[in-house]
Amino acid sequence: MVEEDKSFYYIINNMKRTLLFLLVLSSLYSLGQRVYDNTCYDDKVATVILQKNIGIYDPLPVLNLGSTESLKLSFDMLDPQNEFLNYSIIHCNRNWMPSDLQPMDYVNGNTMGEITDYKFSTNTYQTYTHYSLNFPTEEMTITKSGNYILKVFRNFDEEDILLTRRFMVVDIQTKISSTIKSATVPEFRFSHQEVDFSINYLGFDIPNPFLDVNVTIIQNNSWNNAITNLKPQFVNNNELSFNYENENLFPGTNEFRFFDIRSLRFFSNNVIKKYIDSVQNVVLRPEDSKAYLNYVRWIDYNGKRDIFNSDGMNLVEDGDYALVHFNFKSNNLEDMGEIFVYGELTDWQLKDEFKMTFSPELNMYTCPVLLKQSYYNYHFILRGKDGKIDYSFTEGNHQETENDYTILVYHKNVFYGYDEIIGLGSRNSNTLKK
Repeated sequence: MVEEDKSFYYIINNMKRTLLFLLVLSSLYSLGQRVYDNTCYDDKVATVILQKNIGIYDPLPVLNLGSTESLKLSFDMLDPQNEFLNYSIIHCNRNWMPSDLQPMDYVNGNTMGEITDYKFSTNTYQTYTHYSLNFPTEEMTITKSGNYILKVFRNFDEEDILLTRRFMVVDIQTKISSTIKSATVPEFRFSHQEVDFSINYLGFDIPNPFLDVNVTIIQNNSWNNAITNLKPQFVNNNELSFNYENENLFPGTNEFRFFDIRSLRFFSNNVIKKYIDSVQNVVLRPEDSKAYLNYVRWIDYNGKRDIFNSDGMNLVEDGDYALVHFNFKSNNLEDMGEIFVYGELTDWQLKDEFKMTFSPELNMYTCPVLLKQSYYNYHFILRGKDGKIDYSFTEGNHQETENDYTILVYHKNVFYGYDEIIGLGSRNSNTLKK
């Protein structure tokens, strides 16, 4: 009986050790599944822009596979000295986790480069060093389509990350036809926009579209509320139909608020006060909630910004920073969630520095943020207790609102097992059908 007890406890202890080992392996595996985003890892990094290098501002960073196109990265370090910076690119799956490809599988040439183009600010209250990079180069060409991360780091140390930025490489193998209309579902008829589309893949082999095709829809270049991993509803003669009623709905939101600080010498739209202490300060006009107002159309920039300095001779060397004071008139909504400033100026993310604080004395929310001279669009949004974005109490939702939409078609490459992008479509809701 004693020997049987010893054997029993031996088995139990072995099972415990095995279970612990599996849990450790599971944790290590989870840690390896890193989701990359547009992130700054140093508080001194400011005004990061990754755009097409075509002379006009196009903030959707997309390259066509095999083309001579390039992207331009620019950013400031709020420090009057230059650093030795490197960069590399990482291939990701459709959910922005690193793919199984090795660098030599998707890069022809060097897998690491240097950022050597930098300039120091001049005649500014806020000193900074401006860096810029055009890539890919002839020494680092991209050979596969898909999602990519541009990673900037210091002194050849890829663990000393400065920033990461998302971009896409597209191998156009499909044609996308899309329509944007008010929601079919009665509940969302006047508040949401429905993105219906079809994909023609004639000439491209997709053995199992329901398994191998996934689609992402982006509103105004924001990944924060993107619809991802959308599967085709029907397949008919090399055409995939995505004519859903619920799965492809976006809140219409409202036209964006704006302010103009391209000049810090003169007053401009929505600016009520300027003063200088250790830095330049700009106080914005207190804004009301639009939640219960009727929709009013005006031309906005769909949440984007236009970095420009009209005070000096050179945008890069003379553009200054200002501490911008946002003001939102509202009762205290802390029982419902937190209020944030939101738009391209926040990388379309809910960042702590853009979280607003309620002032009982003023009966409004306030938030001071250091921003570079520019024309800015933005929204006030509520992050609910569930962590989701809600426009209902700050901006309102209207199906008439003008928004930009981007459709990305991902296909699982059957030979190498990675997610390639075989289609891209863009449409503006000004074509909205009722």
